[in-house]
Amino acid sequence: MEDVFFWTRHGKFGFFSNFARTPVLIDNEIWPTVEHYFQAQKSFDYKYQAKILACEKPFGAKRKGYTAKLRPGWDEGIKEEVMLKGLRAKFKQYPALRKILLSTGDAAIHEDSPTDMYWGYVKGKGKDRLGKLLMQVREELRQ
Repeated sequence: MEDVFFWTRHGKFGFFSNFARTPVLIDNEIWPTVEHYFQAQKSFDYKYQAKILACEKPFGAKRKGYTAKLRPGWDEGIKEEVMLKGLRAKFKQYPALRKILLSTGDAAIHEDSPTDMYWGYVKGKGKDRLGKLLMQVREELRQ
């Protein structure tokens, strides 16, 4: 299979996006999307987390996330642990999505973001961390 590219929640692999409307149960809370969960975990402040949870759309959660007072260690690796936890929950809780993720075989998966050099794969450049974490989850699900 050729490399798999996604960016928005639309298209054949749109459900790979954190904006996909797939509520996830994590730590006894139902988050409307993985994006909501991820943005809320930037801070330990309960009021901030409640505001993220109340956002109607994932873009609103992302926008609010810009105002977070980041918890210690966020940029030193916590954010990847949080993202991985969200992705694991999503693909374990949705068997149909898990099946499609597994159907990608050994194909490289890329978030085809036009601007995000950390999580995305901008014109073939960037750390592509979201795609790499999705491939990690895929490998874990095979076992």
